[in-house]
Amino acid sequence: MTVAIELEDLHKTFGHTVRALDGVSFDVETGTIFGLLGPNGAGKTTVVRILTTVLRADSGVARVLGHDVFKEPDAVRKLIGLAGQFAAVDENLTGAENLWMVGRLNHMAKPQLKDRSRQLLEQFGLADAADRPTKTYSGGMRRRLDVAASLVSHPKVLFLDEPTTGLDPASRADVWVMIETLAAEGTTVLLTTQYLEEADRLAEQLVVIDRGKVIAEGTPATLKASMGATVLDLGLADDVTALRAGEVLKAVNDKPPVVLGKTVEVNVNDGPRVVTEALRILEQAGIAPTTLALREPSLDDVFLALTGHRTEGDTVPNAADVPEADGRRQARRRGRS
Repeated sequence: MTVAIELEDLHKTFGHTVRALDGVSFDVETGTIFGLLGPNGAGKTTVVRILTTVLRADSGVARVLGHDVFKEPDAVRKLIGLAGQFAAVDENLTGAENLWMVGRLNHMAKPQLKDRSRQLLEQFGLADAADRPTKTYSGGMRRRLDVAASLVSHPKVLFLDEPTTGLDPASRADVWVMIETLAAEGTTVLLTTQYLEEADRLAEQLVVIDRGKVIAEGTPATLKASMGATVLDLGLADDVTALRAGEVLKAVNDKPPVVLGKTVEVNVNDGPRVVTEALRILEQAGIAPTTLALREPSLDDVFLALTGHRTEGDTVPNAADVPEADGRRQARRRGRS
């Protein structure tokens, strides 16, 4: 395995009290999409800012393609691209002018830059809008232009910090396809997100961080498998009844139930048996569920079990199904072998 990004025991504190990173360590394999998952304030953006030389860590080691981020920042900047949480484009310039400006700031030769700008505008479906002011672009178009700008200098590693925040489902799906295409062409992508469907669709490896600490890592399939084969979802009449149900249902499984509002979730390996047992126990306690369902575990279940709360990311309607995502991950691996 060739490693593109290395983090070892990274710490960062703001002021005297805000510990943004508390010993974060992970590696990112070259040519993969790596997902950094966590809620707002978890430390995701701090990691990206450190790796892109915008911010300096208090201690620890960070390398990009073998270059020390703290000792060789200029070398790192020549190898990376960055698209932040909000599209960093000049609204008064056209799409083509934005790419031209970024290229000149990167000291690219004019003939080379002209060809590269045209190529990127076509690749990201912006050729017809190339001469329009960016302020006339939709949110999805601005995001695509922002990512295109991060690729002007042919970066080997691309950092995308919550690239689909605020986009509608259709625009979000367009960005997903774009990211998959970049990885298939050999670009290493580190993606931060709080959208669990997005992480499941795109990432080959995941690290989940919360309050500046790594709390889980692995493939999406591995993390979901750790929850058990089935999730039993029970809806109750109110929060108090749900808490009572959570207490009595501790007897049906080794893993304690998770209570969230009026919902109780039980992760089990033997779904049918546990359903029967759960209903018997609830009946004895005088508790009647309003809804009951069995389903496969999701990354949302993983995050909830690890942290006791869900991410702030909203649910994406008709998100890509897991088999399709797994198939694309396998195809990318075959392309690198």
